[in-house]
Amino acid sequence: MRDSSSVDLLLLRHGIAAERVSGRDHPDRPLTDRGMRRTLEVVRQLRMLDVQADSLISSPYRRARQTAELAIQAGLAQSICLDSALKPGGDPWPLVSRLSGCCLFVGHEPDLSTLAANLIGAPLGSLRLRKAGYCHLSWPAHLSDPRGQAELQALLRPRLLLPRSV
Repeated sequence: MRDSSSVDLLLLRHGIAAERVSGRDHPDRPLTDRGMRRTLEVVRQLRMLDVQADSLISSPYRRARQTAELAIQAGLAQSICLDSALKPGGDPWPLVSRLSGCCLFVGHEPDLSTLAANLIGAPLGSLRLRKAGYCHLSWPAHLSDPRGQAELQALLRPRLLLPRSV
């Protein structure tokens, strides 16, 4: 998937979560049963496509943590590091500036698609990650600030990876 002269950033949005209460977001909203099943199938299919990260950094929110745990279970990475930079409204740029190798971020919308758009130099709102959606970006490792210089390697909707029954 990668060579040492590039940085690969994999983005995975959390799966289908329980409904918001009173229109407000809540850090403890879990994945639904359907969200668990679909997300597990997505990460298994990604692993079958030889997707594997050196590290995994996740939002500390429950639905993102559960998604990250499913990614670990499928073999996409070995362990999880939780970082508040990936919670909704967080600032992922300090994480991006320290990346090397291949890293998987598990987080939320619109933050992940905004990050991807900034990295590839696309207009904000021009791409969107669905729940359990996947994006692969890469850039030369020597870049200290990859904004506008990354290449979009993949942007996958979950339904492209799911059998019809899930």
